[in-house]
Amino acid sequence: MKNRYIVPVLIGAGILLALYSCGGGIPKKATAITNFDSAKYLGKWYEIARLDHKWERGLDNVTAEYTLNEDKTIKVDNKGYDFKKGKWQQSIGKAKFVGKENIGMLKVSFFGPFYSGYNVIAIDEDYKYALVAGESLKYMWILSREKIIPENVKTDFLMIALEIGYKTSDLVWVKHEKAN
Repeated sequence: MKNRYIVPVLIGAGILLALYSCGGGIPKKATAITNFDSAKYLGKWYEIARLDHKWERGLDNVTAEYTLNEDKTIKVDNKGYDFKKGKWQQSIGKAKFVGKENIGMLKVSFFGPFYSGYNVIAIDEDYKYALVAGESLKYMWILSREKIIPENVKTDFLMIALEIGYKTSDLVWVKHEKAN
């Protein structure tokens, strides 16, 4: 009688483990940066460009703010303004490192145990501009500490993205305008 419960319990535990650890992938040709300094990465970033997806569709004035949680995970606070609806949208999640903390390979969750890859694949030495790859070629972001990015940095990031296989012609260039 007891033996009939072992298999369902093991299957259930396996599913829970898979859900907890899912996410954190990176596109085949992309490489997360090494010597990543999460303390320097914390703070506010402006989204300069992105490959559009349903969570950010129609949003401008998009920012991401990263702060350290007590448990050493990173709080992710994303905000954007929907000019058509005339209102701000916000999503708060958490990120954690996939492996070593000096490699810019993280996974982020906004929905409980479901994680997605967040990979810093290029960054300048002053941590002012970053190129971030999602877990597949469907997700990519160009970030800046300011609302604009120098043309040479933009060009460099676009070249890196093209080499990885991103379709950069599909990028949405985020406007940073005055909102209510």
